[in-house]
Amino acid sequence: MTQTRDSILEALRGLTLPDGGDVVSRDMVRALNVQGDKVSFILEAESPDLARRMEPVRLAAEHLVKKMDGVAQVSVALTAHGPAPKSAASGAPAPGAAAPNLQIGGHMKPQAGSMKPKGVARIIGIGSGKGGVGKSTVASNLAVALARQGRKVGLLDADIYGPSQPRMMGVNKRPASPDGKTILPLHNHGVTLMSIGFMLPEEKAVVWRGPMLMGALQQMLTQVEWGELDILLVDLPPGTGDVAMTLCQKADITGAILVSTPQDVALLDARKALNMFELLKTPVLGLIENMSTYICPNCGHEAHLFGHGGVAAEAKKLGLPFLGSLPISLETRIAGDGGVPIATGDSPMAEAYGVLAARLVAGGMA
Repeated sequence: MTQTRDSILEALRGLTLPDGGDVVSRDMVRALNVQGDKVSFILEAESPDLARRMEPVRLAAEHLVKKMDGVAQVSVALTAHGPAPKSAASGAPAPGAAAPNLQIGGHMKPQAGSMKPKGVARIIGIGSGKGGVGKSTVASNLAVALARQGRKVGLLDADIYGPSQPRMMGVNKRPASPDGKTILPLHNHGVTLMSIGFMLPEEKAVVWRGPMLMGALQQMLTQVEWGELDILLVDLPPGTGDVAMTLCQKADITGAILVSTPQDVALLDARKALNMFELLKTPVLGLIENMSTYICPNCGHEAHLFGHGGVAAEAKKLGLPFLGSLPISLETRIAGDGGVPIATGDSPMAEAYGVLAARLVAGGMA
């Protein structure tokens, strides 16, 4: 017997919660996907605290669905609606203790050598010609996928005006600094992390001119104790501005990966980014087409909301590697908002990022 979305939801209605109701009536089931004998879905809790207490519920849901006729494989992920609150235990200063005397930003300091951190084998920039194409989502999930394949991975959020990696990677702490200069990075999902977002409240704007942006990038590269890394992925700001130029010119960067949607207006801007990397003599290691297709979870119909194949065609035209295409995925969005990248699990989207990571490893880029 082949199960359907409705039959799975009906079974989950019998899974009651300790504080009342069930996971369906409480609207906790997200991204339910039934593909033959494979079922995957996300349980979205109302808060991170509740999510931490829901592991028994997740296991019970997985066990319940796996017992159903015709189901051979079940993947259930836990996420939360919002970020965890700051606390002394999470890295904020303890009550009464002085905050680290650490300031980020300021003009770049003269430096004779490269800004490439000692111990980092390769630096790869993840760029895009324009915002909104999913570059940061790709960066976070690719970092996790590489870590799951045994690589020592760092992720630097250099999108200073719009840092999103603290939310996507599920970290909400201020980095420690033993001396006001050295910065101790944070860690989650097997990835070493640094972002300007760790230093500021989520709602606070960064109102800096170019020299301060370059100074912040210099600090996050040279003052952070990155340790021994096989690869440092840098989530670049969209466009062709100061941060991307400084990274390419000063950090001995291995190369760049460009993310774009297939629509013509996105490709117009992607070509400008490609031209920037060419002018800066930075190798383009490959192109990724994001939001390539949409598959309806209810009926299985496939639609190309932003066109399809444009990035692959551009890569072929320019003689550049095409690393792959990624569909629009609700579960990817929910997982990123909850701080647990989809690549941490075993869903089809996690497998897609695993394939991307494997291509980088096989090509000697990671």
